[in-house]
Amino acid sequence: PDLLLLLALGSLGALVWGGSLGRIGGRPFAEFALFAPLVDRGEYHRIFSSALLHDGLIHLAFNMWALWVMGPMLERLFGARRFVALYGASLLGGAFGALLLSPLSPAVGASGAVFGLFGAAAVVQRSAGFSIWQSGIGPILAINLLITFAVPQISIGGHLGGLLVGIAVAGIFVAVLRARRPDAVALGAVAALALFVLVGCIWAAAQWTDPLF
Repeated sequence: PDLLLLLALGSLGALVWGGSLGRIGGRPFAEFALFAPLVDRGEYHRIFSSALLHDGLIHLAFNMWALWVMGPMLERLFGARRFVALYGASLLGGAFGALLLSPLSPAVGASGAVFGLFGAAAVVQRSAGFSIWQSGIGPILAINLLITFAVPQISIGGHLGGLLVGIAVAGIFVAVLRARRPDAVALGAVAALALFVLVGCIWAAAQWTDPLF
């Protein structure tokens, strides 16, 4: 799909432009990475732009592979507009989790949004009566959660935040589809959730001088 290609090219372009994004001195990292003190100063674009930066080719390759595998299935099921809403809300969820749990650790990557897609796929399969463990989504998600907690320098809050919002958005979509309500109802509910999470991002960024965790 065109959306997936756009996201992949955007992330790859940021990676090439930035060189080694693991160095804070890299220009894109310095200007667009998620970092609570700078978000608190009004640089709200970092909430979104950080998802287009990746800390190396392995980081980029995994996220683009996951997006390529999960995206088409969810886009066919929900439609393009709802897929964009799912991805965007999950991205915000990842940013909120990262700002809440590790406000002083610069973060980059689309992993929060990707975890949201995995969470949404799990909800869809469960709602259809399929076992997520037999389908493969459960084991993949479990392995990635294990890696999240076991490997240093991975944003635990980013992954969990994206996952939880993705689950919530898929729950909304499934409920609206089953009730045969207009598409505007689902999109409106997700927009309200996304706005709430965005406000949460701004609030969490303001707590960096006195971290909650």
